[in-house]
Amino acid sequence: MMGDVRELAQSSAWKIARVLASGAAGPVELVDHLLAQAMDSQKVFLEITGERALVEAEQSARRLAEGRPLSALDGVPVAFKDLFDMAGEVTSAGSLTRAGAVAAGRDAAAVARARAAGMVVLGKLNLSEFAYSGLGLNPHFGTPPNPHDGANPRVPGGSSSGSGVAVARGLVPVAIGTDTGGSVRIPAAFNGIVGFKSSEGRLDRSGVFALSPSFDTIGPLARTVQDCIAMDMVMRGRKPRQPEQRSIAGQRFIVPQAIVLEGLEDAVADNFERSLGQIGRAGGRIERLKFEVFSSVVELGAKYGSIVAAEAFEQHWRLMKSAQAELVDPRVAVRIMAGGRICASDLSNLKRERSRLSGELDVLVDDALVLMPTTAMTAPEIAPLEADADLFHKTNMLALRNTSLGNFLNMPGLALPNGFDRNGLPTSLLVSSRGGQDDVLLRSGLEIEKVLKNARR
Repeated sequence: MMGDVRELAQSSAWKIARVLASGAAGPVELVDHLLAQAMDSQKVFLEITGERALVEAEQSARRLAEGRPLSALDGVPVAFKDLFDMAGEVTSAGSLTRAGAVAAGRDAAAVARARAAGMVVLGKLNLSEFAYSGLGLNPHFGTPPNPHDGANPRVPGGSSSGSGVAVARGLVPVAIGTDTGGSVRIPAAFNGIVGFKSSEGRLDRSGVFALSPSFDTIGPLARTVQDCIAMDMVMRGRKPRQPEQRSIAGQRFIVPQAIVLEGLEDAVADNFERSLGQIGRAGGRIERLKFEVFSSVVELGAKYGSIVAAEAFEQHWRLMKSAQAELVDPRVAVRIMAGGRICASDLSNLKRERSRLSGELDVLVDDALVLMPTTAMTAPEIAPLEADADLFHKTNMLALRNTSLGNFLNMPGLALPNGFDRNGLPTSLLVSSRGGQDDVLLRSGLEIEKVLKNARR
């Protein structure tokens, strides 16, 4: 049975749910196995909630045996980025400065809804400090290494670094992260898994440590689009069910020619063009447009600065003026302090132009889906980034470039694995829609995922 549990642990959340419901395996033995794996997984989990998980698994086992599951995902394990409050646990936000913080009195809304669906919470996952980096380095708790290169440690992607690695390594079938500038989609891309960034306001952020309240969103990282859809349902308080696939035959797809195709690594560019061909052969209507709205976003940033930076400074300025500031990762501290240089009039201009450009994008995109590479590169090596702060900053900005455009314009996005480079490192396709079209995006994503998988086979 242990061999069966090991194999089951590598499966999708939906497959695990079916096996548990059939009685072929039990939640307790699965959780026992995953907790043992988590204990041996340095730098991925910041807190393993073993006692809680075993109690929840035992409760699930009783419900399943009695034929009264709370949902289709009853007994399925899940873990959360350590920005989400869990009752009785300190929310570290990946920072030593939070060591003396008061433990949370209750679960964050997303955690509570996972529990209401009968899911088993394994613990809290590593991240970039304060969720403020797209690469995933954390000097305080260690950086979880990307599992796709055992010889040369590579970045996991951030800020949901532990979430991406945990799913890719089979430590948990689904993890919940946050995305402010790409923090779900980038680790999904670098780890070769699926990641979904929701539209603003779709998922309740109550009990989630904030970076930029205007931009922060929640999203799952998983092995399949189907699992992402299920977790989106769970976190909206709905019963997860098998989703309906949406055909992409005749679907309009826009490929922006501005910004997002610049400076791509060869494998990223090649796999992206191959994916476009595969979608086209499946009946998708590919349109290459100049898409000047992306250029306008970049110009705004150069002129006025960043809303995220301004709001991050507002969140952390008291800390940065205290003696504890010396405990903050210098790379993160520099970014936080930069936000303090953005004046009120510039911030006002940014917010006004954001609203205008988002409306312009909605008209331009309409019912189309937007295609681009999720990141311009595959996962870079860690050592050079730790040795050179300028290289770190440059690489971080490039990693965030494509995804952050979507955050500025409130575009939900789905990162899908679409191939590998010559070193076996994953590349990723980002499919986005205008804000509020999450359901269309996800249902279309089911077929796009199938098209990409069939082509790889």
